[in-house]
Amino acid sequence: MINNNGTTPLLDNDNHSFHIPVMGTGFTIDTPIRVAKYGITSVISIGDDMLQERIRKYYCGVYNRQFKPIGIHEKDQRARRITAYLNLVKELVEEETESLRLSPFQADSEITKYFELLPEGELKSAYIKMQECSDPETKRAMQDDLRSFIRPGRIDVNIMSKLDKDKFIDGQPGNPEDGVAMSAIRGFAQSDLNSAIVLSAGINRRLYAYMPHFEDFFPQNGNLPQKAIILKVSDYRSARLQGKMLTRLGLWVTEFRVESGLNCGGHAFATAGELLGPILDEFKNKRAELEELLRRDLDKAFKAQGRPQWNPPRLRVTAQGGVGTATEHNLLLEKYDVDSVGWGSPFLLVPEATNVDVLHLKKLIMADEEDTVLSNSSPLGIPFWNLRTSTSEQIRTDRISSGHPGSFCPKGYLAMDFEFNPVPLCTAAKKYQEQKLKQLSDADISFEKKTAMEQNVIAKTCLCTDLAAGALNRLGLTSHQPSAICCGPNMAYYSKVATLKEMADHIYGRASLLSCTDRPHMFLKELSLYIDNLQNELERVASGLMEDSRQRFAKYRENLQSGIEYYRQCAAQIDNYNYQRFIKALDEFAEKVLNINIDNLAMQS
Repeated sequence: MINNNGTTPLLDNDNHSFHIPVMGTGFTIDTPIRVAKYGITSVISIGDDMLQERIRKYYCGVYNRQFKPIGIHEKDQRARRITAYLNLVKELVEEETESLRLSPFQADSEITKYFELLPEGELKSAYIKMQECSDPETKRAMQDDLRSFIRPGRIDVNIMSKLDKDKFIDGQPGNPEDGVAMSAIRGFAQSDLNSAIVLSAGINRRLYAYMPHFEDFFPQNGNLPQKAIILKVSDYRSARLQGKMLTRLGLWVTEFRVESGLNCGGHAFATAGELLGPILDEFKNKRAELEELLRRDLDKAFKAQGRPQWNPPRLRVTAQGGVGTATEHNLLLEKYDVDSVGWGSPFLLVPEATNVDVLHLKKLIMADEEDTVLSNSSPLGIPFWNLRTSTSEQIRTDRISSGHPGSFCPKGYLAMDFEFNPVPLCTAAKKYQEQKLKQLSDADISFEKKTAMEQNVIAKTCLCTDLAAGALNRLGLTSHQPSAICCGPNMAYYSKVATLKEMADHIYGRASLLSCTDRPHMFLKELSLYIDNLQNELERVASGLMEDSRQRFAKYRENLQSGIEYYRQCAAQIDNYNYQRFIKALDEFAEKVLNINIDNLAMQS
């Protein structure tokens, strides 16, 4: 429901039914400046304060603002840089939105674009009715009314919770509050934003315990908190566990953002074969139960803290991961009752929204299914979707060919390995890889296992630098810096640069940007990825790169079979137009799963 009183609940006031998730560190670093004025919510990574400082300087120049640098040796520089950048983004979005609000209703104006981008609904209908009005005085009154409904999309931020390495000073760990994630939380909490922080990548008890230090996460005088909390999760159990942990600290989780474990971009946090459809079905069936459970915990926490009783906003559930058509978008909204759908990788081809340099736009256009790879590139040891034709990958392989693998690790955000040094190293760093390769060369293990382990070592990429390069190259702040592209497998089905209007039309079913007619349904694509992942994990166990139990693989296969049966029962609702093809694909996948042999490996029992 629309309203124009400016008091709509935080996170529950979207005019659009999609949002743009965080992508890398640089691809969406300034996306709110580009699209928030059109009512579109997007997410900034606040992991790289060095990048944010450079982007802040850039936009201060563009908008003729004074730039006062925050040096790397200044007190609390990381948090202060994050705060300064977020405050600048907020100011620019507010100015751009007000300028849009005051623009004339005429062809190609900003305010016309705002309403043309909207999905069908009450507000869009009011806009169309205004256009059709022939009486000048009535039309002006209708236009004034429409202006009052304009509001910007949120400027949300993201941190990877577990990416919380301590800051080392003279070889010794410093104050825990200066850790990567904790200082980022502080930077966001001390900013002027009225938005949400997306916590991803799992549980960090130290970080959770730190958040209650900031009053912006709590209601004041019965009002909503200035800062909301979104938890990115891969299944219901994780949502319930983490939600209880936070509410017991007095922190309300306003939204659970459910992401496919494999059919996504960037880091892939695979479940044990649990599929997105059944997971969303569980959220739908248990949402009221979960909300009541968390409300009870919050009441107890507030009483213990001496805070007045508060009625938190309703619990939201959103979803993302591999969605690629208006039909799939509507399926998530209607069948699973999600509040918003995240569209990630396709927006890499929308220069109005994201930062990809010209060279890599061409590479993305040319990319096929073989070019988007679930790789071992991440120094975190988590599977990572990577464009294998990127300049980052070319530089990495060139270094290997020259006999000098590894990067120079100029930022060190992912330096978390203590194997060779009391000060942690990044596993993508030259210093680490030299020592690890020497260790393996001296190890008394089979040639096959040694080769596989060596390949795993040199696969690591300097993501801190290379994921920021797209923004720096695009904005002209550096010259041809190697760039990594963390697109998901969905990218293979798009093959042209699009405008923001074209992408919105695609999302809402007014046009199509797909480059092929045989793109698999998002649920089938995820299922195929999980089957491949299970087979890959079995191969890693066989080669000695991974230890796991037979029980886990049996459960993995059981979950896949259960998911296939769920899709079979819901097929008419999921893809009625291609029902027969959907069922045929399920039959083929079911046979593949049945033929996966988990009994002939020497695994732990």
